[in-house]
Amino acid sequence: MTTLLKHPHAEILVEDLADGRRGVKVTLQDANLFMPMDRCKTTYPLDLIQVILDVKGPCYLCDEIAREEDAEYLKKDLTNDLMAYFDEADFGNKRILDFGCGSGASTMILSRMFPSSEIVGIELDEKFLSVAHARLKHYGFTNVELKLSMDGTRLPQDIGWFDFVVLSAVYEHLLPNERRTVLPKIWAAIREHGFLFINMTPHRFFPIEHHTTGLPLINYLPAHLAMAAARRLSNRIDKREPWEMLLRRGIRGATEREILDILRQEATHQPVLLEPSQRGLHDRIDLWYSGLNRERRRALKLMLNATIRGIKAISGLTLLPNLSLVIQKAETAS
Repeated sequence: MTTLLKHPHAEILVEDLADGRRGVKVTLQDANLFMPMDRCKTTYPLDLIQVILDVKGPCYLCDEIAREEDAEYLKKDLTNDLMAYFDEADFGNKRILDFGCGSGASTMILSRMFPSSEIVGIELDEKFLSVAHARLKHYGFTNVELKLSMDGTRLPQDIGWFDFVVLSAVYEHLLPNERRTVLPKIWAAIREHGFLFINMTPHRFFPIEHHTTGLPLINYLPAHLAMAAARRLSNRIDKREPWEMLLRRGIRGATEREILDILRQEATHQPVLLEPSQRGLHDRIDLWYSGLNRERRRALKLMLNATIRGIKAISGLTLLPNLSLVIQKAETAS
């Protein structure tokens, strides 16, 4: 059976497959629009697919579905990064905050990964949270609670303490004032000896701005020149978008120093940046390299690995495409 979902700017065909899943194919009216994926397979019912289409639009329909269901997408990054620092037993019967949970993909994945833990998802955008609620209704998970944040500088009241706080592909979407304001509040909600985990946030000074525009070198340009270059050269953005919207979309990533400097504003607990120690890994460069397919372009990747290690040896900077950080909340300072 094939169902046609209506949208003013696209045709979406949903076909029932022999394995019980559904195949989704998106055809845009404007072929020049950027669309990460035009087709996918899913176990979602039609009403959940429609909710995602209504909120995310046709360009990001399959991308949003794949984020949660494709084991090679978000789950792979979360598993690879978290388990480089921790054992699965470390998450038993813990409280985990999924800050900036968006449409709930990371929240659902965390719920399956750590079924004995309590997962709390917080999101600023009410439309995105409606998708998360629809996903939660579909799965029926009992260890998940979803909360709406009233603005980007506050946490919902009475959320309690957490052993782990996860910001997965979130930090880059916080505006500069939100980073300075809300990060200390997140830090304050972590128990002593607890952990802040930030991953899939682009490095602010990596040579290619791969997250929002796909352009090289604009990370080194001042705001007005970066905006001009993005509008002129990138097919991923609306040419009318103001700089604040580009910031919200994640055009400026982050650095370890920026994050640690914000956390150090609290005098009582100091942040301790950890290095991966599981699976024979010794640092974040090892972690990055372990996630590569080393059979393809092996010589290039070995050269890049050596270059990144050379930069670290000279400058102390771990210049990787994305940050993968675990920061522990140290004991109360005397």
